Amino acid sequence: MQITVIVPTYNEAENLPRLASALFMLPIDLHLLVVDDASPDGTGRLAEELSTQYSGRLSVLHRPGKLGLRSAYLQGFQHALDNGAQAVAQMDADFSHDPQALIQMTDRLKDCDVVLGSRYVPGGSVDSRWPWWRKKLSAFGNFYARTILGVPLRDMTTGYRLWRREALLGLPLERIRSNGYIFLVEMAYIAYRLGYRIGETPIYFADRRWGQSKMSFRIQVEAALRVWQVKWSYRDLNPPL
Repeated sequence: MQITVIVPTYNEAENLPRLASALFMLPIDLHLLVVDDASPDGTGRLAEELSTQYSGRLSVLHRPGKLGLRSAYLQGFQHALDNGAQAVAQMDADFSHDPQALIQMTDRLKDCDVVLGSRYVPGGSVDSRWPWWRKKLSAFGNFYARTILGVPLRDMTTGYRLWRREALLGLPLERIRSNGYIFLVEMAYIAYRLGYRIGETPIYFADRRWGQSKMSFRIQVEAALRVWQVKWSYRDLNPPL
């Protein structure tokens, strides 16, 4: 199965070479697609250099500025599907998502339409260095989203995902409006409403070691408010008969 791994980047020059090396060491047929939002630290230029080093296995989409997670992934999905990807992975650039977990996720995809790398199923965990309040906030965010939306998934906000080609093609991606990390909740909810087979595999979510986090208070507020809009927006979606 040929997998395209989409990695949105903004100032990830310290992480990208390490991530590319780790991914291409996996026993998986994969292509890395870097979607860079004109990173001031030269991530886009570095990605081009890596595309020469890993000729035919790494490509780059350069965007004119910091346009957000939603548009980065939607543009990446279209590029991957147009180029024949049989499966598409979503992954952060900062090593919070262990590349090795992609092996188990790929195996699980044989019986699912989408596989979530989950911190909150048995065997999953978050960085032990997180302060207690951050652990509580993350756990509550997932409880809040799945309770309001009525979705029996343990990790609605995970950014580590693997989709079958057919599943992505079946999603009404043009309807998605969320711009921050609530975009991830919105995609999971649509998949659930459409009756997709959703699997969860345990992951260890490590804190980033290099670079700066993109999470902000504004993003967290948007997520809390937007959940209710997501619930209302997709009330018409039902599994096909």
